[in-house]
Amino acid sequence: MTMSPNALCFGDEFPATGVPCLVQIEAHGLTVTHAPEQDGAGNRSESVCFSDVSVSAGGLDHDQLVLHWGGAAGQRTLYLKNPDVIRAFRRMAPDHMSRPLEQAAEQVRQVRQRHRVVWGLVSGTVLVLVLGLWFGSDLLVELAVNRIPVEWEQKLGESAYREFLAGQDVTKDGPAVAAVKEMTQRLASQVPNNPYRFEVTVVKSDVVNAFALPGGYVVVFTGLMKKAESPEEVAGVLAHELNHVLQRHGLERIIKQLGFVAVVSIVLGNPPGLGGVMKQLGVELMTLKFGRAQETEADTTGLDLLYRAKINPEGMITFFERLAEKDEGRVEWLSTHPMSSARADHLKARLAAMPKQKTEPFSFEWPKVREGLGVSLGSAP
Repeated sequence: MTMSPNALCFGDEFPATGVPCLVQIEAHGLTVTHAPEQDGAGNRSESVCFSDVSVSAGGLDHDQLVLHWGGAAGQRTLYLKNPDVIRAFRRMAPDHMSRPLEQAAEQVRQVRQRHRVVWGLVSGTVLVLVLGLWFGSDLLVELAVNRIPVEWEQKLGESAYREFLAGQDVTKDGPAVAAVKEMTQRLASQVPNNPYRFEVTVVKSDVVNAFALPGGYVVVFTGLMKKAESPEEVAGVLAHELNHVLQRHGLERIIKQLGFVAVVSIVLGNPPGLGGVMKQLGVELMTLKFGRAQETEADTTGLDLLYRAKINPEGMITFFERLAEKDEGRVEWLSTHPMSSARADHLKARLAAMPKQKTEPFSFEWPKVREGLGVSLGSAP
């Protein structure tokens, strides 16, 4: 007959791991039947009276009823985990076992309560750590960025910059280059303690785009200059991009991509291999997308920079709005710098709060710059 064990029995003649057995609760006590293949005691079953049994709580989770008794076969210890068997034992046990059974039950409750407290503390600690890392990640990133020398940043940006320009049609001179150079000089002259030497390159492309790399390297596509109705609009984009550099937004994005371990390594030390890892990310810098907070910061600081340089800041706002309206957000510059009405409204409000001042025009003639790019005079951008 097949036996379904419902308990585990330990004894002197049994293996240290115990042997499965079938326990039946009866009026006099219990009958323990051992599995035939593991029965080393000779008898397949043994009968134990309640009067010979002592009880306690035990097991890995302290949720088992443990019975102890001694007999001709030596000391026995029986672990009952089946709830039905435990309830049957409690129901059939004589009155003199009520107190030991209650003590065992109380012991189980206390152990379980301690387990709940411990797991609660562990879960709470893990939750606090996770939340701390989540809310403190920006602070960790900032600490890591502050530990990276500008020279590292320049090497990283220059590597990606040269690699990108190698496959591009670069405009090396002419009215467009001169115009961008004048804009950059006026903006850079208003940056106090500027650690960067901005290098701005005009690239022939119909893409309406501009981007900045860590270290002060900026690319302006001719498509952007053709699209702009005034030099102030291009200067607005430049001010935005220069402030991505000044605020070290590119480095922040890289650090976030490298992950928390790298951040901790940078904060706590100066791993020699980090420069190589960052260099490998050079190509990815071209498609780097900034977060909303970084875009807002570049907008705000860019507007302030335009103001200090006495370049009409309204060009920055109108260019963003015009591109968003005409191209329904499909312009590449807007795909990497998503422009929302909220951002435009924020800039308008900030500009309105600034004291009025007289702006100074650029020395070049914008129609001639656009004509040099192939735009017919009188044609709409």
